[in-house]
Amino acid sequence: MVKDGDTHLGSLRDGRTVFIDGRRCRDVTADPAFAGAVASAAALYDHQTAHAEEMTFESPTAPGRRVNLAWMMPRDRAELVRRRRAMERWAELSCGMMGRTPDHVASTFVGFMAGLPAWREYDKKRAAALEDYFRHIRDNDLWVAYVIINPQADKAKQAKDQPGGDLVARIVDEDAEGITIRGAKMLATAGVMANEIMVSGIVALQPGDEPYAFTAAMPIATKGLKMHSRRSYEAAAGNGFDYPLAARFDENDAVVFFDDVKIPWERVFVHRDLRMMQAQWHETRAHVMQNYQCIVRLAVKLRFLLGLAHKVAETNGILNFPQTRETLGLLAAKASTIEALVTAMEAGGEDFGGTFVPDRRLLVAAQTVAQTTYPEFIEAIRLLSGGGMIMVPSSVADFDGGEIEQLIHAAQRSPATDSLGRVKLMKLAWDAIGSEFGSRHLQYEMFYSGPQFAIRGNAYRFHDWSAPRGMVERFMDSYGLPGRARQEAAE
Repeated sequence: MVKDGDTHLGSLRDGRTVFIDGRRCRDVTADPAFAGAVASAAALYDHQTAHAEEMTFESPTAPGRRVNLAWMMPRDRAELVRRRRAMERWAELSCGMMGRTPDHVASTFVGFMAGLPAWREYDKKRAAALEDYFRHIRDNDLWVAYVIINPQADKAKQAKDQPGGDLVARIVDEDAEGITIRGAKMLATAGVMANEIMVSGIVALQPGDEPYAFTAAMPIATKGLKMHSRRSYEAAAGNGFDYPLAARFDENDAVVFFDDVKIPWERVFVHRDLRMMQAQWHETRAHVMQNYQCIVRLAVKLRFLLGLAHKVAETNGILNFPQTRETLGLLAAKASTIEALVTAMEAGGEDFGGTFVPDRRLLVAAQTVAQTTYPEFIEAIRLLSGGGMIMVPSSVADFDGGEIEQLIHAAQRSPATDSLGRVKLMKLAWDAIGSEFGSRHLQYEMFYSGPQFAIRGNAYRFHDWSAPRGMVERFMDSYGLPGRARQEAAE
């Protein structure tokens, strides 16, 4: 038994509270703001049903139930690679444009479970709650989203010092049944199409922030949980010819407000503990596993953009220009670098309490490189396209079979394709890099893993400096002031 698309679509008709454009969305599977992306989400599960051997494995606690390989806790490198190949296949379905597919937060929980001893040392009850929840989401192959960033306000102040009150989600009450939280978190990427949501924090907290120091999970349809979506690029797209990416893959982002949401203790994993809020990411391997999935997806996305850049050059008749080949060669090298880092972090992986995980040092190296690589790809495609992305017909309606279409055939020319092919490509290129959808992706790829100083700080933190420093020191020990060694020997 494998979860399919229809099953997922049915699970989203649960009465969840989603607001957009001044109204409440009654059914995310049918609403023009979300239906295309939700259909793409369902296609992920249809794909795993059609390719069950490559995409799923049998749950160890639900005999006969096959679930996505993202839930696998790999025991060796071969299982890690098998798991990665399934993630690549899912990413290919959206050209890497859907960043928070179900394998992302699934990877987070695999990392949590790899570090279960850290939870047991902290609190055996919270560890038991985590184990129980992991079995639940794995055995039901649920899509879990998360919100782990505070809404932006005064970045110079701690969460507890923000003016106005109720800005950042915090514990406002607790009893024998659980905790009650109030306030907001973001970004809830793909939250509208998920089954459950985890709420936590990744920014370091200070003494006095204990009410904000919690990690918990709940169904999206939980009473008091309200999602406020950003603008739907899908709804603005209108059709899949003019905006082929936005019409299908706008996974959306939302602010989530918790209006006195009650969460039972069996779904609370960290409770008022400042140290554990950081330990859950870095003393486990959650940070590694979730960002490994991101880099695997990015490798697929860069492959798509590389192909797009090459096709733009062909269409514009500039493929054989030396400067064009230089540009494409550089892009190919950068895309290959990300792919090589994925392979390297697998080859250099470690056994972490029985779970084989990627090399953390190479993971943060890949993150650091990725933050500057994506903008370089976007800039290169802009240069290769020139004005071609702008001067395209206003919409698919211009292909009217009459006078307007004749103008298109007269003005849209290419040595590599016909007028329709040129327009189709340039609209795809614009949607990838210039539309609202494309601009959001540039912002996303630059900042989803954190600000550059934080990612580069991790690259410093996780690097083994003893080897390079030792090389320098050993070499310096091999020489001294001229003549000093002979003089000292004579004395």
